[in-house]
Amino acid sequence: MAGRGGRTVRDLRRGNRAAVLQRLYFDGPLSRLDLGPATGLSSGSISNVVAELIADGLVEEAGSVGSDGGRPRTLLRVSPAGGHLIGVDVGETRVRVELFDLALTELARTERPLDERTYAADTVAGHIRDGVAEVLAATGVAARGLLGVGIGVPGIVEPTPDRGAVVHGQTVGWDAVPLEALLRAGPGLPDSVPCFVDNGARTLGQAEMWFGAGRGARSAVVVLLGSGIGACLVTPDAEHGRALEWGHLTVRVRGRRCRCGARGCLEAYAGAASLLARWREQGGRPPAGADEETALAALAAAARPADGTAADPTAQAVLEEAAEYLGAGLADLVNLFQPERILIGGWAGLTLGPQLLPEIRRHAAAYALRHPARKVTVDMGRLGPDAVTVGAAVLPLADFFARGGRRAEPAPSSPPPAWHAALGERALH
Repeated sequence: MAGRGGRTVRDLRRGNRAAVLQRLYFDGPLSRLDLGPATGLSSGSISNVVAELIADGLVEEAGSVGSDGGRPRTLLRVSPAGGHLIGVDVGETRVRVELFDLALTELARTERPLDERTYAADTVAGHIRDGVAEVLAATGVAARGLLGVGIGVPGIVEPTPDRGAVVHGQTVGWDAVPLEALLRAGPGLPDSVPCFVDNGARTLGQAEMWFGAGRGARSAVVVLLGSGIGACLVTPDAEHGRALEWGHLTVRVRGRRCRCGARGCLEAYAGAASLLARWREQGGRPPAGADEETALAALAAAARPADGTAADPTAQAVLEEAAEYLGAGLADLVNLFQPERILIGGWAGLTLGPQLLPEIRRHAAAYALRHPARKVTVDMGRLGPDAVTVGAAVLPLADFFARGGRRAEPAPSSPPPAWHAALGERALH
């Protein structure tokens, strides 16, 4: 039966469950009395919803707290054992797969290295399937029991009705790759387990806004510095974040050739791959046979040695120029979106950020309009190298909460009769 605004009893019940779950997740442990003002629900609704969630194994008691003259109040929290999620970071140097409980505590992880020779879509899909199988086997969690798998990828993600998520990753040679279909085509990921594919910068932003340095901000830009560069914009109109191809903003007309094929992109001056290429061009010598992450750490160490030896002037010049380009790029974000906070993450950001942050801030303030520049803070993210995988796991978690803590139902093979749908709308769920 539909109520005001066309909402059914099922919709209301789902919304109530979602409100209680989310408040307990972010602010718990809380008592039933606390949940009332936190959710806007009546005491009767709170009692009914909490009883359901406890029966479903999603909420559990977490001790008690004294009250003014009355009986101690029982505290409630989301049960970590209420479900399992997987987060996958398809980076440009490795595929990282992590298994989490419902509280996003890591239970198992595995990694598969990547380079230009192993970035074929079939290979990456195989790494994801193998990684999922490995973390499940390590913990004894059944694949069919997963609440979902979230995957962060480099590139633009397009949902399609027939092939699932399709990835346009120009810089890694992916042209309309049906990644979700490739994953479903092999063993290990049952059709009943939801799969969420999104841009890696957006998953990073989701994690920082939920758990990291973005908490409490109404608007923020979270930037991902890695082999390439990306960003996630969060505003009141896009509270779950919107991926920005910030690395392909033109910062120099007819400039250096970017991996995307265009000239003068920010990524061509500040992405890790470009920094290392410029260091080599000017006589720098990364460790022989080193992977990209090790080589970038060597570049940072050469520019600012910790042992008191003389700094490499070439390494210094490369990083000083990168700091100015990054500052100018951040100024564009400030002028366009006027965020409260800008947060720097990604593996290259974690390597270079602490060293370059003062210069990046100085250049951002110099290139941005004064009024929005005075209102923005530029800081490091707080979640470290696992932020993308945590954010990827948040994708199925957010969907699970939005459905009121109920698992996704498989799509019916044929539409149900009209009378069945009518009865379903009237039922109390």
